[in-house]
Amino acid sequence: MTDTPPFHFELLGTDRTTAARRGRLHTPHGSIETPIFMPVGTHAALKAMTPAQVAETGAQIILSNTYHLHLRPGEGIIEKAGGLHRFMNWDRPILTDSGGFQVFSLPQKRIGEDGVHFRHEITKEEIFLGPKEAVAIQEALGADIIMAFDECIPYPATHDYAAKSVRKTLRWAEACLQHHRRPDQALFAIVQGSVYDDLRRDCARQLTALDFPGYAVGGVSVGEGLELLKKVVDFTAPFLPENKPRYLMGVGLPEDILESVERGMDMFDCVIPTRYARSATLFTRRGKLRLTHRRYRRDFFPVDPGCDCYTCGNFTRAYLHHLYAANEILSAILGAIHNVHFYLKMMEEVRQAVEIGEFRAYKEDFLKEYGFFGGGEDAADG
Repeated sequence: MTDTPPFHFELLGTDRTTAARRGRLHTPHGSIETPIFMPVGTHAALKAMTPAQVAETGAQIILSNTYHLHLRPGEGIIEKAGGLHRFMNWDRPILTDSGGFQVFSLPQKRIGEDGVHFRHEITKEEIFLGPKEAVAIQEALGADIIMAFDECIPYPATHDYAAKSVRKTLRWAEACLQHHRRPDQALFAIVQGSVYDDLRRDCARQLTALDFPGYAVGGVSVGEGLELLKKVVDFTAPFLPENKPRYLMGVGLPEDILESVERGMDMFDCVIPTRYARSATLFTRRGKLRLTHRRYRRDFFPVDPGCDCYTCGNFTRAYLHHLYAANEILSAILGAIHNVHFYLKMMEEVRQAVEIGEFRAYKEDFLKEYGFFGGGEDAADG
């Protein structure tokens, strides 16, 4: 009898009229029901939330940032502490990115054929990061899912630049496979190609030939807008294996996620829920609320009357307005709890809709109530 591998993906079903999928991702630290949203804990912590609070929102997996953890405190310290799970006291699955997006967004870097040279943002010493180094750092961190090192193509980019970049990403993906040693970690490849369908197709085909356990679509949410995002997913997803998880990196807003689920994507991450919470923007089923607005000063409704999170169950918009106006730390905490819960509740409903074959109807009803077809921010006034 063959032992079950520590990482494998089950495709449980597909939607009746769309490409939406229902799956289950097994990892050494637990199973993940997909489609799923992954809250982002850049520095091994979700901003303004304890791990217990994150777990209470229903989070099944979180994401941490290789680049930032390499700079501070360093993967050696985290490895000595017993790995990222013990270091941050999170016993559920973790995904770490390769650091590629952060490195390529730096104003001063030198991109070579083998990797990238850049300056440490604190000490200013020169650092080199390539496929070998990115894999080694992530193996020391010990996440369940790690990402291949790729070149994140900016938008806009010419076809010629994007084609050269894709060739580099393909070489680096092969190098990552060669240097990957830990069988308890799943190494995902990243499909690049900007907004060009031929490049996305060719990149996907060549990466799938290497038989990675999962595939991501990168280079989106870099300013291309929702319509181009949908097109990129439309002409990329069909070339990804049906029996492997599909991860759309850095996405995003509720409407971005729903449109991408419809096109066959399984996993999503973004800093938006906690970032928006810190700036007093909270998500509701009827749109976003900007709680610094004076109209909420005497508003004694919950943030979202239909929400069962800790924040909505115990506090009013008026109290949140007061906290934000007084610049109290609790404002960010309560806002983050609500926003992360909102996203994860939405994903739970998405999974249920796919299971019964009614995802398109769910998406249309959600977006209509949310105000995406003409409502907008502060559409949820009570």
